[in-house]
Amino acid sequence: MTFSSYLREGDRVGLRPFRLADGPEFTARVHESRDLHHPWLSPPATIEEYEPYAARLTEGEGRVGFLVCERETGGIAGFVNVNNIVHGAFQCGALGYGAFAHAAGRGLFREALGLVRAHAFAPAADGGLGLHRLEANIRPGNTASIALVRGGGFRLEGLSPDFLYVDGAWRDHERWAVTVEMPAPEGPHRTG
Repeated sequence: MTFSSYLREGDRVGLRPFRLADGPEFTARVHESRDLHHPWLSPPATIEEYEPYAARLTEGEGRVGFLVCERETGGIAGFVNVNNIVHGAFQCGALGYGAFAHAAGRGLFREALGLVRAHAFAPAADGGLGLHRLEANIRPGNTASIALVRGGGFRLEGLSPDFLYVDGAWRDHERWAVTVEMPAPEGPHRTG
């Protein structure tokens, strides 16, 4: 089954909002991806956890979530959320993301990150978020995530000790960021 109303689409993936109806597929993919995600992230693994999570990303202020779907099948490959959105003089959001095991290592998230970047930096009048800056805070040992943002044109800005409470403790995180002025990496992409 394909999904025809993507907010943005590339050659292989499309971005669309979370829906409550996605809970069974999303949580099944989370269970399949436990080894991949641990200890980096803990997405909702039950319908009871998924429903308020999805609602916050679709109805709440200050955040927006995107499901990354394979265009060929419509299946969910993962998610990218823009959290802590601040407008005014800052115009910034912080990324949170995760690929599911069946989609990891296939280049789908490099394309998805480019689509999220395009959407985040597009003016609100054009349906985008109108942001100036995106940040990704990543634990130093998460080499796959660091490679993803580096390949997506993000720059390393420093290390924040004891930055986020993850996996039972306050963890150091590298700060990676990109601004609207920075050139996007070369590569195929389209927008919906």
